Amino acid sequence: MKTAPADRQAATSGAADALQKIEFFRTAPPDVIRDLCERARMMADLPKNHVLFMQGDPAEWFYIVSAGWVKLFRETLDGDEAVLDVMPQGCIFGETAILEDNNYACSAEIVENAVLYAFPLSVLEQAIKAHNDLALSMLRHINKKNIFREKEIEHKTVQSAPQRLGCYLLRLCGNKAGKGPVILHLPHDKVLIAARLGIQPETFSRALQKLQQDVGIKVRGYTVEITDMNALIGYTCTACSNVFPCED
Repeated sequence: MKTAPADRQAATSGAADALQKIEFFRTAPPDVIRDLCERARMMADLPKNHVLFMQGDPAEWFYIVSAGWVKLFRETLDGDEAVLDVMPQGCIFGETAILEDNNYACSAEIVENAVLYAFPLSVLEQAIKAHNDLALSMLRHINKKNIFREKEIEHKTVQSAPQRLGCYLLRLCGNKAGKGPVILHLPHDKVLIAARLGIQPETFSRALQKLQQDVGIKVRGYTVEITDMNALIGYTCTACSNVFPCED
């Protein structure tokens, strides 16, 4: 299917904006950005449950989320699903496949209607080989991801389920944190959030109740009101080696 010139121009412009929001690409040579954007694809109106790729598939693209949410997961030998991450707007995934024998290390599925930009991994790989600074930036980028994973392992080891849920809520606050009462809308299904935090759905419900009792949050369906940010921070962050606010 051919792309109309106007659509192609809009996709290229949108792809460039998406790349510039990723720290890894902010200092990339202009010719690298241009090559990536000229071959980028805009994937609009992706429906919930659409599978982008499966673990072990040959990797041809990496993605940036422009809207919606994407679940990264693996399946166990028993057929259970281990949720690795749920990627919101502005996140990148699939790019590390160039260091993993060009195969995807996990599966990806749309969990809320999404718009993505897809970029060819072959162009990124060639650019990294040609530009030492870009290669170093890629290593820093991967190291930050590894540090984040280590923090999550720490949380699952030392934090209670309510504290893990509190940490999740604090991350959702973003730049709203510290500005008085905050009202949040849980972005997706509570079962998925529980899986992301490594707890059972029934444990998730008890954790919500515990936070209501101990720090006074209010829950109405998928809406959560944090009336006392300092109370939630104190309750959550005592069992963590980080100081709030955390860096992503």
